[in-house]
Amino acid sequence: MTSLRPDVAQLPDLLHGHARAGAVRERRPEYVDLLPPCNAGCPAGEDIQGWLAHMQADEPELAWRALTADNPFAAIHGRVCYHPCESVCNRANLDSAVSIHSVERYLGDLALERQWRFEPPPAPSGKRVLVIGAGPSGLSAAYHLARLGHAVEIRDAGPEPGGMMRYGIPAYRLPRDVLSGELERIAAMGVRFTANHVVSDLDAERREGAFDAVFVAVGAHLSKRVEIPAVDAGPIVDAVSFLRDVASGEHPVIGRRVAVYGGGNTAMDAARTARRLGAEETLVVYRRTREQMPALEEEALDAEREGIRLNWLRTIKTFEGPELSVEVMELDDSGFPQPTGRFETLAADTVILALGQETDTGFMRTVPGVEFDRDGTVQVSNAMMTGAAGVFAGGDMVPSERTVTIGVGHGKRAAREIDAWLRDLDGERPPKHPVATYEMLNLWYFGDAARRRQPEVEPADRVAAFGEVVGGLSAKDAKFESHRCLSCGNCIECDGCLGACPEDAVIKLGKGHGYEFNYGNCTGCGACYEQCPVHSIEMTPEPK
Repeated sequence: MTSLRPDVAQLPDLLHGHARAGAVRERRPEYVDLLPPCNAGCPAGEDIQGWLAHMQADEPELAWRALTADNPFAAIHGRVCYHPCESVCNRANLDSAVSIHSVERYLGDLALERQWRFEPPPAPSGKRVLVIGAGPSGLSAAYHLARLGHAVEIRDAGPEPGGMMRYGIPAYRLPRDVLSGELERIAAMGVRFTANHVVSDLDAERREGAFDAVFVAVGAHLSKRVEIPAVDAGPIVDAVSFLRDVASGEHPVIGRRVAVYGGGNTAMDAARTARRLGAEETLVVYRRTREQMPALEEEALDAEREGIRLNWLRTIKTFEGPELSVEVMELDDSGFPQPTGRFETLAADTVILALGQETDTGFMRTVPGVEFDRDGTVQVSNAMMTGAAGVFAGGDMVPSERTVTIGVGHGKRAAREIDAWLRDLDGERPPKHPVATYEMLNLWYFGDAARRRQPEVEPADRVAAFGEVVGGLSAKDAKFESHRCLSCGNCIECDGCLGACPEDAVIKLGKGHGYEFNYGNCTGCGACYEQCPVHSIEMTPEPK
């Protein structure tokens, strides 16, 4: 018997390793749910992609209910939110961002028109929660706490609920019937409102009312002041008081020429309100540049369209009679404004100060355990609780940006934390999914589609009254706009994976249920992954 010659090829091992006939799968596809950038960028924590999907399916009431599961104020936010969700929308890299806020407004207005109501609260938990402040944060917390079965009372110093939404945002941006309509739904859930109630002793309020927990959400109603030397000057008023008086139905006497000192959104609102009160000349004086102003660019543009003059790199020095002396500023190497010694004279009958707001936290300084930051805001834990057990705080009370949407987000989060504390539960939430970025998408699937624009009143007609200046989308345009959503990171059931698979390894589970893989047929070729337009499929290493 002769042995095998050395040059004869060895037989393959068909039982071990990778040297066997057919494809060897080293990775497999898996369906995933990534976090859309719009959802990640929403301070109110809305599932924007989720409710847009209901709009795409022509189910507006389901869309509204999905939206209000996180944020009870669709009609309000569709008007006053600065829509940071749109600034991160992946569609902006394709043509233009989805007009999320206009679809939200459409749903909110439709809900008011059709008188949709929130679902009744569940069985009572037996717990009582006091909310101090009827602004966006307090109202949001009350809504979510009621949905969790707790008895809630809101106490507020104002005559009507709404906080800065009612007394700080002018009616041309937020009509009062819209505000009242959305607040009535919360009252219908059983939330109790107590108006004209100033809290001076928090411990006493909690003890006498037998409240198990407290959420403090007092708005920033105190204007920051600056001393302006004045001799026989006209009135110098603060913007918050000015806007509050106008919102309350008063008609302050401001003269023909008004100067607003400040560069934030409140300054723009004050200037635009002055124009509607009859001021023939309105100007804004701000010590920094336009690029450095805290006001949104769209707010400044609207002010300019309405005839308001913006004066950058100027600071007010004196106000004497109808004359305003301002000093010209220049930026130093670090970008900070410095005085130049050069002065200009401007005409003004009234000066409105819009230099920022502070929160009145004095009533909390006697509560044992509550600590404050240097700027006067309240220190809270990750669970939004102060150093006093059961006393939580949010909105303008804590260090953060001061917007309606952030306040609503704080209220939602606080309600969750308060509920966990009352029930002695762990309030920790699982980590969020990774964000679906623009580079992950296969944009060949999507065609160009121009953004639908909301109708606007002509600038010349705006300043004649306080009517709303921006209109809403039609039903047709709102649905079209919802279809522009790319559904980043989440399956749209386009059947692309089903058609691309050469091995019949994709199983369709029926409308609304997506797909699953038959790994017995799958070779790991990745055809499904490579064609998925929204990146709802990932290729992962084959499990050992």
